[in-house]
Amino acid sequence: MTSPIDVEDGGTAAVADDAPEPVKTEDAKSHEGRSPGQLMWLRFKRDRTGVVSACVVILYFLVAALAPLIAKAYGKNPYTLYAREPDYPFLLDDFAMPTGSFGGMSGDFWFGVEPKLGRDVLTMLLYGMRTSLYMAVAVTTLCVVTGVLIGMVSGFSGGRVDYWLGRITDFFLAFPQQLFFIAFMPVVTAMFVSPQDETPTYLRAVAITLVMWFLGWMGLARLVRGSVLTLREREFVEAAKVSGASPWRIVRKEILPNIVTPILVQATYILPSTILSIAFLSYIGVGFVEPTPDWGRMFAIGADVYEQDPMFMFFPGVALVVFVLSFNLLGDSVRDAFDPKTGR
Repeated sequence: MTSPIDVEDGGTAAVADDAPEPVKTEDAKSHEGRSPGQLMWLRFKRDRTGVVSACVVILYFLVAALAPLIAKAYGKNPYTLYAREPDYPFLLDDFAMPTGSFGGMSGDFWFGVEPKLGRDVLTMLLYGMRTSLYMAVAVTTLCVVTGVLIGMVSGFSGGRVDYWLGRITDFFLAFPQQLFFIAFMPVVTAMFVSPQDETPTYLRAVAITLVMWFLGWMGLARLVRGSVLTLREREFVEAAKVSGASPWRIVRKEILPNIVTPILVQATYILPSTILSIAFLSYIGVGFVEPTPDWGRMFAIGADVYEQDPMFMFFPGVALVVFVLSFNLLGDSVRDAFDPKTGR
């Protein structure tokens, strides 16, 4: 069977009524009728590197959250000086170094013991991971919220608001961050605690959070501002303005959903960078101090004894490298899932 159809010169052409319809590819079928979020999730699941990295990151957070339970089941804690316990009389030798091979690794101390004091390395690592991750999540959350708000207001408002917020951002960017951390941390703690008294751990945590937040939001604010400046001139934003939508609705419904990708990707880079900064502060002695378990303090101890006991630095070093690498790879995978045109 055939049926006539009009052609450009006014004539007709015959086509078969039973002509086969175009065949849809498997990829087109899988994307049919799916939301952008579902498409992103499908692309992310196909990225093996991203899935493995996400599993590693989730495992770290689970271990950090369950550190007290793991330590209880293991039967050790990061504060007891086991070298002074009568149950372990030969834990350290005459030079205060762990007896046995590989830093004193044994059935009782799976990752060995700390030189000089004889604390358990495994529980020190677990609680140090807990301290660093909790702090990094708090700092990253504050930096992301502040950066998004300032960048959004600056880019959408324009004019004098954009100018002055830009100058404030430039002012904070001018601070040398590492030097400021070193110089300002003792000042912050001295404002609340007498030099003769020991600074409480919670106060040190709050001071570190405030200082890192103070100097950590500017990069994201610049990124968000640039994205908003581009989007506010687009047709769909102009159409929303013409329809009478309020600025808050335009920002919330039209602009913010279109800048989620750079915000998430930037957050995945801020968090591991924050962990490294926290470790650096503790390493140089202006972050967490004894007896608070922390990755940076473990590196500081290991740097003093690496010739006699290189294994003490091995486990925290591997744990930190694996976490930072996994989070960076996760950020790349999230970016590729949101925007397949940037795929590797």
